[in-house]
Amino acid sequence: MKFRYLILLVAVLAMSCGPKKGIVTKKKRSSTTKTVVVKDKKEEVTTVETNPSVVEENKAPSSVEVYIDLYAEIAKNKMQTHKIPASITLAQGILESGVGKGLLAVKANNHFGIKCHGWTGAKIYHDDDRSQECFRKYPKAEMSYEDHSEFLTGRKRYASLFELKPDDYKGWAKGLRAAGYATDRKYPEKLISLIERYNLDKYDEEVLKGTTAKSTRKSTTIIEGTKKDASKKHTVAKGDTLYSLSRLYKTTVDAIKAENNLKSNDLTIGQQLIIPN
Repeated sequence: MKFRYLILLVAVLAMSCGPKKGIVTKKKRSSTTKTVVVKDKKEEVTTVETNPSVVEENKAPSSVEVYIDLYAEIAKNKMQTHKIPASITLAQGILESGVGKGLLAVKANNHFGIKCHGWTGAKIYHDDDRSQECFRKYPKAEMSYEDHSEFLTGRKRYASLFELKPDDYKGWAKGLRAAGYATDRKYPEKLISLIERYNLDKYDEEVLKGTTAKSTRKSTTIIEGTKKDASKKHTVAKGDTLYSLSRLYKTTVDAIKAENNLKSNDLTIGQQLIIPN
């Protein structure tokens, strides 16, 4: 009997001394860590959960978007008063001024590269098609926009453009190049690309639907005495300047300043002005 127990003990010892098989534990369902045991060694493998919902960061507006925000209302006003598509005015301003960062825009507030051509105001000289050409210089960028509109409406070579549909920005882009506004052969394509990339034609639509700032500005006419003595009150809106108001009401900057006792050309939104006859 003792001999049988002895044989059994030897057999158990022989089995315990044999090669050990690797033991692998099942993966625990965990979103962060899973533990694996291989040949008596414990290894921890860290997994990273991925969130299926992607959160987009708020991106800062581009320089073009900032420019559009600054001058869109002015371009819309010019469309209403001069019949030039706001999309074309904005696209030209972006392109010609280098989004307001070009030398002419910075030093002369000239956003459209308009040369002197009989100009009697301030001037600046800059290399363009030729060395040191003469360009117009303005006190404020808004005046550049006003002069751009006057420049196009006052020259016969652009007259055919005003026969186009008011929202035909493609026709305007091609017509400007054909009329000699720019020498760059790709000028129309560049304007059209800007308009379509930044949806500038929506401002044309707003004007045509009567949603411009001008249509909502509060302006009243007060009749005092005879019609000859009639005076007007104007509430300053975004984009208004003394120069643009003088053109709108067919008067002069000095006359408006004198009527309102203004010491400077600065205006504030909501300011009430008396417009002289």
